[in-house]
Amino acid sequence: MNEPSAASRKPRVAVVFGGRSSEHGISCVTAGSVLRAIDRTAYEVVPIGIATDGRWVLESGDPERLRIESADRLPAVDGNRASIVLAQDSTSTDLVVHEPSQPPQTLGEVDVVFPVLHGPWGEDGTIQGMLEMAGVRYVGAGVLASAVSMDKAYMKVVLQAAGLPVMPSVTITRRQWDQDAQGCREQAAGIGYPLFVKPARGGSSIGISKAHDPSELDEAVETALREDPKVLLEVAAEGAREVECGVLQSLDGTPETSMPAELRVGGDHEFYDFAAKYLPGEHTEIDIPADLTDEVAAELRRLAALAFEAVGCEGLARVDFFAFPDGSLVVNEINTMPGFTPTSMYPQMWAASGLDYPALVDRLIQLALQRDTGLR
Repeated sequence: MNEPSAASRKPRVAVVFGGRSSEHGISCVTAGSVLRAIDRTAYEVVPIGIATDGRWVLESGDPERLRIESADRLPAVDGNRASIVLAQDSTSTDLVVHEPSQPPQTLGEVDVVFPVLHGPWGEDGTIQGMLEMAGVRYVGAGVLASAVSMDKAYMKVVLQAAGLPVMPSVTITRRQWDQDAQGCREQAAGIGYPLFVKPARGGSSIGISKAHDPSELDEAVETALREDPKVLLEVAAEGAREVECGVLQSLDGTPETSMPAELRVGGDHEFYDFAAKYLPGEHTEIDIPADLTDEVAAELRRLAALAFEAVGCEGLARVDFFAFPDGSLVVNEINTMPGFTPTSMYPQMWAASGLDYPALVDRLIQLALQRDTGLR
């Protein structure tokens, strides 16, 4: 039977998840939420997992298999499933399934890829570049915006150049730490304690520590270096509240902003760590809208849209801020593929702003379908 033309069938959406980063499990959880929300009457869905060794496989479409259970029982891509690749033909965007001892079976043309990948080898411009080379449309930011936003050191450079306020920081590498650890310690002392030590290109709060004084620096740096050979030392925003804003493009490309939200972390969590983000019952409270004056809320939304455009973002982003008691705002970071788990801030902010989860997913797919690959 001949494959129906794109004009005579529902758009085919490949949801790609998993990946090689330490955020593999969280990506799977996000994919479960997206798979649950996509309107199957409007779209044909192809779930594709990337195993931790980098192999692409045709995954189960059952979102229940991708639920989070605990911090040490995260879902994972089943690497034993049939391998899948994009056809090696610049005129085709076919997906080809390779069953063991069987000839390749085509899944037909893919209209758009929804890459719900977090961290390196997915959110950092790598898969975006691959899709651009293959001529495949995809949800979210392009190569440059993804790469800049993933690397917190370069993100700060770009945001500062656009006139946006950021926290003081220094960047060190594994080579610098190995060759001159004392020099790195002096740089840390130069910006002052307490400070946060972060993998420069990580997410989900994995590998992040708070060093209250010099005695805690070495262990914090080693923890971060296990995730990334490039580490950011950033002044802690003492006394500030953590406030976030969602940005979503309208169909004409204009960035729209959501109602801001505030995170309040309680219990034993000194900051918004992995457990506070993703595990139920971890004393994290969310206020939507955030308790801000109208003037501060309006300025926060303006800065969020400015940050989105400063890095050349597309589709969606979550912009995180520190809000200080005097009303001043500092950009913490911009996340080009924020989580879509049930407890994630981005979909909650848009739901409170009048756009529910299924409608949000649909908007992102429609945005991807209407734009071309390549220079734009």
